[in-house]
Amino acid sequence: MAQVPQTFFDALAVRTWCGLALEALGRAREEIDAINVYPVADGDTGTNLYLTVESAVAAVEAVFAAHEVGSRNPGGPSLAEVTRAMAHGALIGARGNSGTILAQLLRGMAQVLVDGADAQTDAQSLRLALRCAADSARQAVAHPVEGTVLSVASAAADAAGGAEGDCGTVARAAYEGARAALAATPGQLAVLERAGVVDAGGRGLVAVLAALVETFTGEVPGTVAVSASVRHARVGSDTGQASRGGPGADDAAECADGVTEGGPAYEVIYLLEADDASVARLRQRLDALGDSLVVVGGDGLWNVHVHVDDAGAAVEAGVEAGRPYRIRITHFAADDVHTSRGERPARERAERAVVAVVPGEGLAGLYAEAGATTVLARPGEPPVSGELVEAVRRAHAREVVLLPNDAELRHTAAAAAEQARAEGIRVALIPTRSAVQGIAALAVHEPERRFDEDVVSMTSAAGSTRYGEVVVAERQSWTMAGICQAGDVLGLIDGDVAVIGSDVTATAESVLDRMLAAGGELVTLVLGDEVPESVAERLEARVREAYLAVDTVVYRGGRQGALLLIGVE
Repeated sequence: MAQVPQTFFDALAVRTWCGLALEALGRAREEIDAINVYPVADGDTGTNLYLTVESAVAAVEAVFAAHEVGSRNPGGPSLAEVTRAMAHGALIGARGNSGTILAQLLRGMAQVLVDGADAQTDAQSLRLALRCAADSARQAVAHPVEGTVLSVASAAADAAGGAEGDCGTVARAAYEGARAALAATPGQLAVLERAGVVDAGGRGLVAVLAALVETFTGEVPGTVAVSASVRHARVGSDTGQASRGGPGADDAAECADGVTEGGPAYEVIYLLEADDASVARLRQRLDALGDSLVVVGGDGLWNVHVHVDDAGAAVEAGVEAGRPYRIRITHFAADDVHTSRGERPARERAERAVVAVVPGEGLAGLYAEAGATTVLARPGEPPVSGELVEAVRRAHAREVVLLPNDAELRHTAAAAAEQARAEGIRVALIPTRSAVQGIAALAVHEPERRFDEDVVSMTSAAGSTRYGEVVVAERQSWTMAGICQAGDVLGLIDGDVAVIGSDVTATAESVLDRMLAAGGELVTLVLGDEVPESVAERLEARVREAYLAVDTVVYRGGRQGALLLIGVE
C-alpha cells in the first residue's frame, strides 16, 4: 500500500518510519544474515536488526493504543512521547552487536527530537538528529572500527548536514550518503574484501534510512548491492577513515582478523539498571575481559553487549555495577568464527545444541559454560514463545534440545518447538520443571550420541531428579501444608508446599530431609542472592552427618526468585 508522504517529523511520521523500517528489514533479513562476517560470522545480523526494530515498533504502537482507548490528549500522542517510546523499545529489545548500535542510533535521534517542538520538527532538526545519532553510536563502542555501521552512520549524517530543503530532501541525502559509504566498506575491512561482501550492519542501516525516505517522499529507493565484485581501493577521509578516534583501515583489518578468527567463545548481552559512574567502571572491566564491547542507553537503563571467553565474569561484572536482567549468552561454535582467505565464509550449523530457560544470572553463566544457549526468566516475567524460538535460531544447530525448566512454560516451550520445527530444525522438548532438573539433564548430554539416545538419557536424568524450593510467601493463602501468612518461609517439593516455617535454614533442612528420605546420590543447592553462605554450609554439614555416600554441589544463582533451589538425584 502506498504511503502518504509526511511533510514534518511528527508522531505519525515516527510511527510510519518504524513500520516501514520493520518491513524493509523483514524483506532484507535473510540477505543481511547471509553477508554477516564481522565481527563474528554468526549469520544473524539481519535477524537481530529486525528484532530490535520490532521491539521499537511495539513500543510505539503501545503509545498510540493508549491514546485510542482514552487519554487526556484526544489529539493523539506527542512527538516526544512517541520518540521516547521508539528509543526505549529499541533499547530493551536490542539484539546482537548491530542491533545494540542501532538502538543507540535511535536514542541519539530521540535526544534531539524530544528537545524540539512538541508536535512536529523540521529538516534542520532532522539533520541534527542524524548527526547526534552517528556521534552517540560511535561513543558507545569501546573501539570503533571503520568499514562498519559506524562509518555508514557517519556518512549519512555528513551528507544530511550539507542538504538544503525539506525533510524528504535531508532523508534522501542521508540515504545516498549511507549507500555510498556502504559500497566502500570492503575497502576498509579486509575481512569484507576477502568475503566479497559489504558490511551487514551497514546494509541494515541503509534499509532503515530507505524507510525514512519513503516516509517523507512516498518513494521507495532502489535496491542496494551487497557483494563486492571488484577489489576496492582504501578509502580516505570522505568516509571517515581513522576519524573520531577509530583505527585506520589497516588497523581495522587487523582487528577484523583478530575477532573473526580465534575470537572469544561467548556473546553476552543484558539490560542493566545502574548509574553512570557504575557503568563507566563496567566498561573498563568488560573491555579487559573481551571485545566487541558496546554499552548503550542512559538515564539509569543500559543495554550491554560484549564478546568474551568467560561469560560468568561478564555477568558478574554487571551484577557488581547494578541490576542486570534479560541476560542472553550465546556460545559461538568453532565454525561460526572461522573464515578462509579468498572465500566467502558460510556458517555451518552445529549438529546439536541445548537451549535452556534459566531463572538467574549465576545459572545463566553455569549453563553457558556447559555449552548451552540461555534465556533468562525474571520473576514475574516469563519468556514468550518468540524469545525461545529466537534462542533456538541463535543456537544455529540442526538438532536442538529445549529445556524450559519451569512447569508453567510447558505450553510456551511446546509452541516454540513447533515453530522451530516448521523452520526445519529438529527440536526435542524435555519437560524439565526446575533448573536443577536441567542441570542434571545437561550433565549427561553427549552430542556425539544419536539424537534420540541423547534425548532419552537427558530425559531420564531430569526425571530422576526431585526438585525443591525455599521461597517467601507473598500473601496469605491455603497450601497443601496448611494456611501460610505473608512473610512465611515456604518449602516446596515437586511444586507443592510441604513445609511452612519462619527460618530459611530450618525450612531448607526439613525440605532436604524429606527429599532424601526416598534416597539419593547427589544434592544440588542453588543459592539466591539473599541467602548467606552459612545456609549452604549448614545444609552440606547436614548431608555429611546424616546421609552417607551422598555428595553435595553448591552454585550461586543470582537473582533467581527463589531463596534456594534444591535438587536430589
